[in-house]
Amino acid sequence: MTLEGIEGSGKSTQTARLAQSLRRAGYRVCVTREPGGTKIAESLRHILLSSTPREPLSPETEALVILAARSQHVTQVIKPALAEGKVVLCDRFVDSTLAYQGYGRGLDIRLLEQFNVFATGGLAPALTLLFDLPVMAGLQRRRTAGGRQNRLDRESATFHEKVRRGFRSLAKREPHRIVRIDAARLSGHVTAEAERVLFDRLKRFNIAAR
Repeated sequence: MTLEGIEGSGKSTQTARLAQSLRRAGYRVCVTREPGGTKIAESLRHILLSSTPREPLSPETEALVILAARSQHVTQVIKPALAEGKVVLCDRFVDSTLAYQGYGRGLDIRLLEQFNVFATGGLAPALTLLFDLPVMAGLQRRRTAGGRQNRLDRESATFHEKVRRGFRSLAKREPHRIVRIDAARLSGHVTAEAERVLFDRLKRFNIAAR
């Protein structure tokens, strides 16, 4: 399962809570993130999020670095975890690339989809939770969280609006996989809905705890 959304949508918090709920229910869980998840992929994440205006990343370079990190991540973490019967919770995956580098940066969506098939070996999530909220609310959360602002946080509101529209377009295109959750509500309400959707999907796919 993947968790997606704009900056400040609460994905990381919800990922941790869902993992806890799954473990309490007896599931074995692998929690991971993108870009990142392996030592090499985390190094690539640092490049992506901390580059300076002195040497900005082109949209094409940004996409290729993300794809390289994803290939490493899928090979070294995600596929082995699935083979062991674990439920994988991944904070960002292919949809983020389509939303950020496709809708946000203006790269060709179909080409990005083809490159992602190559990077993942065709692996796709059975369920994606899209935590959706207004852009300015998400950016305000990021500013008040007290953490260091990364390169994406410093992008314009216009860019983030494009990314949000991208996520929503993807959700409309694949409603069977992507479930939109209103992330502007109280965090506990968001968690309750996310848990309901997740456990319903596990039941539907007949995936029992091991």
